[in-house]
Amino acid sequence: MSDLAVVIVSWNTRAFTLEAIRTLLDDVQRGGPYDTEIWVVDNASSDDSPAAIQAEFPHVKIIENAKNIGFGAANNVAIRAMGFGKSGIDENTLPRAVYLLNSDTQTRPNATSILFNALFSLPEAGVVGARLTYEDGSFQHSAFAFPGLSQLWIDLMPAPGTLYNRRMNGRYPRKLYEHPKPFRVGHTLGATMMIRREVIQKTGMFDEQFFMYAEEVDWSWRIQKAGWKIYCVPQAHVIHLEGQSTRQVRPDSIINLWQSRLRLYRKHYPMLKRQAARWLIGVGMRRKIRQARRAYALRRISAKERDTLISAYEQVMGL
Repeated sequence: MSDLAVVIVSWNTRAFTLEAIRTLLDDVQRGGPYDTEIWVVDNASSDDSPAAIQAEFPHVKIIENAKNIGFGAANNVAIRAMGFGKSGIDENTLPRAVYLLNSDTQTRPNATSILFNALFSLPEAGVVGARLTYEDGSFQHSAFAFPGLSQLWIDLMPAPGTLYNRRMNGRYPRKLYEHPKPFRVGHTLGATMMIRREVIQKTGMFDEQFFMYAEEVDWSWRIQKAGWKIYCVPQAHVIHLEGQSTRQVRPDSIINLWQSRLRLYRKHYPMLKRQAARWLIGVGMRRKIRQARRAYALRRISAKERDTLISAYEQVMGL
């Protein structure tokens, strides 16, 4: 049994994944937990990521998927390979914690050990996440409240820019990240998500119907409903370059995002709230279609870009 098993999902992010592993290894070798194993699940990359990882880090366990199965499902592949979900398995053979780490992260000194220690010392902690910043050190929201209709409205409708960083948009005050004390959250960003063994045994894994986006929100919702608490730990610092895989497929990303959000609403919203959310999405997509046409008229985008965006928005309306 290892103390910690780290899972990194990679899709055409070879250079970023290699740097994520380098900084992670440097951190755990200096500050622990010393009994740490690393798993990389490659979602059918075309950039020879597995070979490059194996050459530089022969001890890293690599799983190569035949196709891109999505973020949550890829993490599940590694978690199952550790033995989770198998009947009759001795839990002492399982890692004490599983750490889901994005391929576009760079671990800063002692972040891993700080998270690990917090996970086993904070009251009823089931999941902990790090304080994230961009590469230049600038602030990045690292955790969020569970999404409500107000967040949906701010996302889709004209709203004052001052609302973006408010609690009604799911954001926690910046001062909480600047204080060393851990604070409770709805969910951490999936870029750093350290989970106790018992949580996985009790709640299962990612819902694989979420191809990408909102899968960590759904799991966190289920984890909290099961009685565990989730914390952001500001003393643990991780750089997050953000979106190196998802930025590669813009139209598909739009559709995947809203498919995932609608599934999240179906699972966790009461009926009237679901209906209100669907109405808001319809109004919002029609507004985005008008914006795409206006952008083309003003020569800000090409006809091809306009048509691609409109097609994506229309598909979202039909979900």
